[in-house]
Amino acid sequence: MGDDPACRPAPPRGTARAAALHYRQGDDALPRIVASGRGAVAERIVDLAFAHGVPVREDSDLAALLASVEPGNDIPLEAMMAVAEVLSHLYRLNNWLGADAAPPPSLPDSV
Repeated sequence: MGDDPACRPAPPRGTARAAALHYRQGDDALPRIVASGRGAVAERIVDLAFAHGVPVREDSDLAALLASVEPGNDIPLEAMMAVAEVLSHLYRLNNWLGADAAPPPSLPDSV
């Protein structure tokens, strides 16, 4: 199967995990978990993100770690590097959307 995400089997129904983060550059020391859960709750978090145009990143290991954090708490320090990579990509994407430039490269799956 390799490391290609398209080749990975889907997780069993009801075992999905998701977390929603809030971070305002300059205002927040660390990103904060605003919603987290598994199963139907995780599916609802993702559905709401898509419905509101919020970017969604699929990473089962990171999702499992973040979904274990109660909403209102900062992300765990062990997740900081992965979350920083995702936020950096989103900032570049937002800057690209407001400019006439080539799109930023895709975020690697290893993040």
